[in-house]
Amino acid sequence: MANFFQKLGLGLQKTSSRLSGGISDIFTKKKVDARTLEELEELLIASDLGLKAAAGIIDGFSKRRLDKDITDEEIKRELAADIERLLSPCQQSLTVAPDKKPFVILMVGVNGAGKTTTIGKLAAKFQKQGYKVSAIAGDTFRAAAVEQLQVWGERCRIRVFAGSPGCDAAGLCFDGLKEAQKQNDDIVFIDTAGRLQNKINLMEELKKVVRVIKKQMPDAPHATLLSLDATTGQNALAQVKTFKEMVDVSGLVITKLDGSAKGGILAAIAAENPTPIHYIGVGEGIDDLDQFNARDFSQNLMGIS
Repeated sequence: MANFFQKLGLGLQKTSSRLSGGISDIFTKKKVDARTLEELEELLIASDLGLKAAAGIIDGFSKRRLDKDITDEEIKRELAADIERLLSPCQQSLTVAPDKKPFVILMVGVNGAGKTTTIGKLAAKFQKQGYKVSAIAGDTFRAAAVEQLQVWGERCRIRVFAGSPGCDAAGLCFDGLKEAQKQNDDIVFIDTAGRLQNKINLMEELKKVVRVIKKQMPDAPHATLLSLDATTGQNALAQVKTFKEMVDVSGLVITKLDGSAKGGILAAIAAENPTPIHYIGVGEGIDDLDQFNARDFSQNLMGIS
């Protein structure tokens, strides 16, 4: 059975194939010159590293390697090290504070970004670690979201607090949190709506949910995780900015890296809107979500095993 490092390599294959093949195509001669540097920068941008990250990486690479001999393999290793340096400050674990009980994790993100699936996978992880976990189905407008969370609840044997379709999300979260305290839960996840079509409405709803949570627990939520779909590429960057304006985003979960040729988006986020990256997902399975590791990610991104 593949370990997560191997799954990550397979998951990032689309991006690493583009980068690796592109590097081989560009460096048909041994020396690094201005033209090859320009082509390399374009390749990094095409893999969604973004203008700022790509320019910074090429600048450093150019200072070290301009007019010098180099092999494809050396280029990949140097670029992987540069990307790792950029991503390392974002490599931060999600720590459950033992004195916060229940530890409230608010999950935000657009519809389809993998919020509910992420809750299910994280709930399973924490449960394995011995925590008593529950979830609140706060996306009350989408029956499918509630049903999906209930399926995960049955699968992971966690209690899911849900209300009637279309009920007030904030009120539901208040009651659900009260129940989590009564049941002596260690961790409670709150799923939320993610309709960005009307940003003002969504912003007001999220702020109301946070206000109501604080009435029950003044220091909650203790973590606010933004779920981002890697396949959306540069759009993920805009989502980080938008949700940070709405709520106090404490960390990111990047999903669907296995379906994307845009794995470089993590470097773009690190360069343009640095935010802790807690977890990355490379598949649908319950174990296909793991803690983010900058070195593993960077090496797999460049196709280095």
